Amino acid sequence: MDRFQMAYTVLGGLGVFFLGMKYLSDSLQAMASDFIRKIINWLTTNPILAVLVGTLVTTIVQSSSITTVMVVGMVNAGLMNLAQAIGVIFGANIGTTITGWIIAIKVGKYGLLFIAVGIFPMFFTKNDKFRAFGRLIVALGLVFFGLSIMSKGLKPLRTDAEFLSTLRFFTADSYLSLLGCVLIGCITTAIVQSSSAMLGITIAMAMTGVITFQTSMGLVLGQNIGTTITAVLASIGANIEAKRAARAHAIFNVLGALVMTFVFWQYVHFIDWLVPLNPDFINSTGDKPHIAAHIAAGHTIFNVGATLLFLPFLKHLANFVTIITPGNEKVVNKLLTFHPTTMSPAICLEQAEKEIQKMMQELKGLITKTQKYISLKKSDPDLLQEIIDDEDKFDIDQKDFTIFMCSVMEASLMPDQSSLGYALIRTSDEIESVSDYCAILAKTYNKTVKDSERSLSEQAHQEFTDLLDSTASYFDLVNAYAHEENKLSLEEFMTKSDELKVKADLVRNKHLERIKTKQCNALSGLAYSDMIRLSRRLKSHTLNIVEALASAHVSTEDSKLSDLSTKAANHVASKTVVV
Repeated sequence: MDRFQMAYTVLGGLGVFFLGMKYLSDSLQAMASDFIRKIINWLTTNPILAVLVGTLVTTIVQSSSITTVMVVGMVNAGLMNLAQAIGVIFGANIGTTITGWIIAIKVGKYGLLFIAVGIFPMFFTKNDKFRAFGRLIVALGLVFFGLSIMSKGLKPLRTDAEFLSTLRFFTADSYLSLLGCVLIGCITTAIVQSSSAMLGITIAMAMTGVITFQTSMGLVLGQNIGTTITAVLASIGANIEAKRAARAHAIFNVLGALVMTFVFWQYVHFIDWLVPLNPDFINSTGDKPHIAAHIAAGHTIFNVGATLLFLPFLKHLANFVTIITPGNEKVVNKLLTFHPTTMSPAICLEQAEKEIQKMMQELKGLITKTQKYISLKKSDPDLLQEIIDDEDKFDIDQKDFTIFMCSVMEASLMPDQSSLGYALIRTSDEIESVSDYCAILAKTYNKTVKDSERSLSEQAHQEFTDLLDSTASYFDLVNAYAHEENKLSLEEFMTKSDELKVKADLVRNKHLERIKTKQCNALSGLAYSDMIRLSRRLKSHTLNIVEALASAHVSTEDSKLSDLSTKAANHVASKTVVV
């Protein structure tokens, strides 16, 4: 085999391997999207739980790069703090080791069989879960087949005198040559931006006898450093906390690799002792069938060991990166950014749900400010401007959120993920509408305060304040629902909406009676009617938020929810009247 043929064989095998890993990641995410969302919700201040989340997510998505980019994005959006992010990063390093074990399974010769078996459910069934399972089987087949092709292309190198002469400088038999291996692993992984791909190449080279076990482990140490480039690139343009998370990832991986270089040979001997069978055993075809398991074990033990070593110092690492990356951590960039090559739709949807929860919490603050302003007997220009500025911010946030979601929706999504995406977009629209009516209501009330002919009587003011307080309490229930803190049904929310409608009618009728008896003039009555109408709209869009959230995690085939959604839409249309 000449060098050109060898090159395109290796590159072709690498391409098939890459494709298999991409399919594998997409399939696992599609089949476990609900589970991914659940485990991300486990995040607390407990670092062990954060590590567990990082491990499980990375095991599912089959890429530490996807997880770390997710972490940077969530920190940038203010959805995860620095300590949580570092814990998840620790776990991501453990979760990514599963790739080595998948590759180490000695079924390479059955790669084409896997592809043949997986094709049938992938293309000849209509059930989405079966199709995803078929894609998973095909993905495994592509991984094994690609690895087999790479191995065939690399075999001639073990007898290539020129290559072997160059390789003598990177045998990891001295500390200097070990650092050379680490450097090569780091640079190649930073270029490819996939430690899984480089691990696959390393195992393929080791199995064909091109490199030794020691050299393989040196390359693996470097790959752990090189993979941090993805998070660093993702943090460019992000806020200060996101940059700190990316730097914490780099520092942790560099320190872990550096510590391991000092005990490298003892570490290699420990792996030899721990894993049965000789890694240097050569079979009749000239391959080393046992070395892949040694590399996978070494990769796992290194990452688990580094995590256990640094976990007690997690807060110290967070403090250290805060010191070396000075800045105002309170400045939060809410813009979510979709990286189609490194971020999974399931994780993006989870980010979007967290962002909706945050927008709801901020909307609660805006409603509280509106309540405070309405309760005043005279104008407060500063508070009014705060309300207007907050509403402008919601306009920007809703636009950014929609752009992010449209990018996610362009990816290949399962039907339930598409339904969730549309529901979240609608929810953000409704949140923005509520913020609009808060600002309009404050401006309308401001006219009654500044214009004596439109001023409200004491009784009218008190009755409307009570109505707005009831509307705010209704929103609090919806906010709790958005944060999964109550389990009221859509029908119960509709009933409470009707109760608010009755209360608004009562307030309106009382004021009409005051106008009739000349206790209030017509101009004030017009302004008051506008305020009641605005409170109705505020309540109606709040109900719409519930309806959108209720549909977020339910299959489009659920006819009961569909009926309820239609009923809610009709309810809003029929109950909202202009006074």
